[in-house]
Amino acid sequence: MALVVGLGNPGSRHALTRHNVGWRVVEILARRWKARPDTGTAAYRAWSAEVSSGAVQLLTPLTFMNLSGEALAEWRERHGFETVDLLVVTDDVYLPFGTLRFRLEGSSGGHRGLESIEAALGTRDYARLRIGVGAALDSASLREHVLEEFEEADEAAVDEILELAADAVECWVREGATTAMNRFNRKVRKEDSTP
Repeated sequence: MALVVGLGNPGSRHALTRHNVGWRVVEILARRWKARPDTGTAAYRAWSAEVSSGAVQLLTPLTFMNLSGEALAEWRERHGFETVDLLVVTDDVYLPFGTLRFRLEGSSGGHRGLESIEAALGTRDYARLRIGVGAALDSASLREHVLEEFEEADEAAVDEILELAADAVECWVREGATTAMNRFNRKVRKEDSTP
């Protein structure tokens, strides 16, 4: 059974911030697949869906980004899963705006949510889909940058990117990681990239 985890922060204050693109992708998939709400806890929301390749669980941690691993650990304790069946969807400030990047393993790249998941799982060997949200002006403004909403002028492009990311997750579920990487790991065109 595939498990797709979309990282973000709970609450309306954070819903449209750069840090919540992973969460938004999971919500798109829940609507697209007509997923059924599953039993959640104070640590996460969950949905169950059936796609042509089988059952998929969707999860959004409610623990805030830096403690995402706690939510995943609680899910694992209750339901169990193999890391080969896990895909984490998250933002990435080091990728140009709109870039999608699948990886089957790797470092957190300084992303606190991924660090928390790595600590909870005891491994870096799990798939992740990073969504480029554009760089901060400097390292000092990074925290504020990820907690800000996109510019209003960019929101239509953001919606398209998130739908494409949902397509990428669906490809991973239906056709596997290699196909998903070959099809969706791409550089954005210069005119698509924003500061």
